[in-house]
Amino acid sequence: MYVSLQAMIFLCFCVFLAGFVDSAAGGGGLISLPAYFFVGLPTHTAIGCNKFSAAFGTTFSTLRFFKNGALEWRIALVSALFSFISSYLGMKIALRIDQVFLKKAMILMLPAIALILLIKRNFGNENKSKEIPKKKAFALAAFIGACVGFYDGLIGPGTGTIAIIAYSAWMKYDLKTASGNAKLLNLASNYASLTAVLLNNKVIFSIAIPAAVCGIIGNYLGAGFALKKGAAFIRPLMIAVIILLFAKLFYDVFGEMVLGLF
Repeated sequence: MYVSLQAMIFLCFCVFLAGFVDSAAGGGGLISLPAYFFVGLPTHTAIGCNKFSAAFGTTFSTLRFFKNGALEWRIALVSALFSFISSYLGMKIALRIDQVFLKKAMILMLPAIALILLIKRNFGNENKSKEIPKKKAFALAAFIGACVGFYDGLIGPGTGTIAIIAYSAWMKYDLKTASGNAKLLNLASNYASLTAVLLNNKVIFSIAIPAAVCGIIGNYLGAGFALKKGAAFIRPLMIAVIILLFAKLFYDVFGEMVLGLF
């Protein structure tokens, strides 16, 4: 498939930006996937190329968080294992049920989450995870992995952001470490999905590889900013991602009805 040089430059910039945002606050797919559609890729090919660039980008941001000690790898591995399994189950169920109800539920929940982040200025500022007993911590990690993975398979967008909030709210991690944990969790579901799209020949490598390189750079730089600035950098990005996710889900559910009024 031919994509013009101008379109390719636009795509690579969007994937770079998506990687930068995703490495800190999650939700990069809300930027990158529409960009693949914009340059004319069919739906399944766009998803395949997006998974390709996301998987490699997330690998590099995960390594940077791990190298800087901003990732509880035992906790994150437990979450990743349960995420891998539950995301597959979520995907299977998604093929059999009406997603509109679930999206409506998310539309109601997201403003409340954004409000909490705005009001609770100290949310995710301190790492108090050591206060949680080890057995309870692993149980919570499994629960978060299962819930977030299930959401990823069922609906998808904003998975990383939801994981960060879950780690901070339920396990008392600061936003920086929560973001690192979310990277490893996301990595599991990304590579599971990537395997599926590769087996079904849904990746155009001449497009996906240059985009992935830009995504890797964006992820690496974004992770650096998140590690340096911490919650002060991550929280505003998370609020922006939640607003984007709300707009996307609202359009999915009510878009045709709203457009019909004009």
